[in-house]
Amino acid sequence: MLSAKSAEVIEATLPAVGAAIGDITPRFYDRLFAAHPELLRDLFNRGNQANGTQRQALAGSIATFATALLAHPDQRPDAMLARIAHKHVSVGIADDQYEIVHEHLFAAIVEVLGEAVTPEVAAAWDEVYWLMANALIAVEDRLRAEAAAGGDPADLWRPYTVVTRYQETDSVTSYLVRPADGHPVPTSRPGQYVSVRTELPDGARQIRQYSLSGGADGALRFTVKREAGGEVSGHLQDHLRTGDTVELSAPMGDVFLAEGDGPVLLASAGIGNTPMTAMLDHLAATGSTRRIVSVHGDRDQLSHAFRADLEQLTAKLPNATAHVFYEQPLGEWPAERTGLVNLASVEIPAGTTAYLCGPLPFLRAVREQLLTAGVPAADIHYEVFGPDLWLGA
Repeated sequence: MLSAKSAEVIEATLPAVGAAIGDITPRFYDRLFAAHPELLRDLFNRGNQANGTQRQALAGSIATFATALLAHPDQRPDAMLARIAHKHVSVGIADDQYEIVHEHLFAAIVEVLGEAVTPEVAAAWDEVYWLMANALIAVEDRLRAEAAAGGDPADLWRPYTVVTRYQETDSVTSYLVRPADGHPVPTSRPGQYVSVRTELPDGARQIRQYSLSGGADGALRFTVKREAGGEVSGHLQDHLRTGDTVELSAPMGDVFLAEGDGPVLLASAGIGNTPMTAMLDHLAATGSTRRIVSVHGDRDQLSHAFRADLEQLTAKLPNATAHVFYEQPLGEWPAERTGLVNLASVEIPAGTTAYLCGPLPFLRAVREQLLTAGVPAADIHYEVFGPDLWLGA
């Protein structure tokens, strides 16, 4: 994949580029948004730009891709590319925008590294960029075509009508929605998400991704947690009511429940239980006899969204158990279930496939516990809300 000449240059310059990436990415985004303010207004998550997480994720993905090319020159890091591609398609990234990114990213690299960016260095990193970009474009084109199902893959957004609104907790709301055009709901897999596009008071049309937490015949259910300072989550909870119309993308996401009959572990923390609830709902609806272990951690009973769903769905499944941990339980609660999630007291069947969702510290801790318990790394799948800061870990 990466030419031998470029590989030598990348290996020699990767430490310097990696060390400077924290300076490169802010300059890149500043240049990009100065030239294309519409991208910040209507495409990029303004919250993630403000707190810096999107910039960290970009840096991590570039460094990880370059490192992977050096370690395995004849292989692509397809898992990383698939995750990025699903998110790009979900928010509406277009093929021609890779040219725009290239222009401003390489200008930022030159600004930061100066004379160190010789023509040879520029050519090598250009090769890395386009290897990654063209691979993503190919995956994204395929995903759009599959989601379009014979329609126009250029536009995967559809209007939906809110059928019912559920207040799960003080800060968590679910919306059951049906296509406003009367057509069938798009195909989705348990664990996937949709993007929601909404117009804010300042005229910006911001996009956020929310997990599908279940559904009904001809309807989808997505769930929104009000985040501190979250301009979209707050706007939706304050203004989106039954009977209103909202724009949703086609369902996307590379982490979803795989078919089979082997044992499954569903581990979540906080609002990370939304995709797990969809997986559990699917297993119950299909009458699964698989061995299913659900593990969830939350602050207390009142903060635990889908608490009743967990109990009811587990009861419907003949080989399912649920283990709930509360950091500050209300009333009497078993000591071994008080505190953070700890799998030491949970039986993990041999051959388990694990699905994780929650904050990054939770994901790292539970993954380590699973590896210690003998679950192979290849059988541990995770979903993280927002930019994936684990890519460079």
